[in-house]
Amino acid sequence: MSRGLQGPGPHDRPHPEGRRNDQGFRIDPVTEAEPETRRAVVSALVEHEPGVLAKVSGLFARRQFNIEELTVGAIQNDDYARITLVVEEPEPGIDQVEKQLAKLVPVVSVNELGTDAIQREIALVKVDGEEHSEVLSTAEMYDGTVVDSTGGTVTIELTGSERKIEAALDTFERFGIREIARAGTVALERGAEETARKRPPAATDETEDT
Repeated sequence: MSRGLQGPGPHDRPHPEGRRNDQGFRIDPVTEAEPETRRAVVSALVEHEPGVLAKVSGLFARRQFNIEELTVGAIQNDDYARITLVVEEPEPGIDQVEKQLAKLVPVVSVNELGTDAIQREIALVKVDGEEHSEVLSTAEMYDGTVVDSTGGTVTIELTGSERKIEAALDTFERFGIREIARAGTVALERGAEETARKRPPAATDETEDT
């Protein structure tokens, strides 16, 4: 009887790690691992015209970007508005958010803000008002402003960093929170550095027919 080729026994052979996919191919666990994400704040200067927010939202829906927050508001120039995005993506995803956003026609400029940028969020929290004095003391502790106190409830306006807002809401839990309304992050660079600079107009080809 012929004998097969000599080699290591089954227990001595190397066993690669990783599971197999539906086709039976083994998947490298390093390749399969979820990429590390990070939080990034992106500021976009856009032309203040109807449909801009719909275009931006449509872009995110098509590209399936993980957008945590999106706020839009007027600036000192009525012709423009500022969109502030908070994204939670791997590094290549953040880069794509900026590049794809910059391609939209109404977008004038796009910048990711530094970690030292000024970031603020606003929240309204309505709590039960039975412990009225304690509620007021808690609001004062977080620099909150009481904007309503009727019908057995107290509504407080909170402004600050995301961490501060979260801490305040955790504290107000003891009184019984009825409702919460939060606006997304708004942000500006510190000092004289511009958050989003208007790009210079494209050069005009003088030979182009008018």
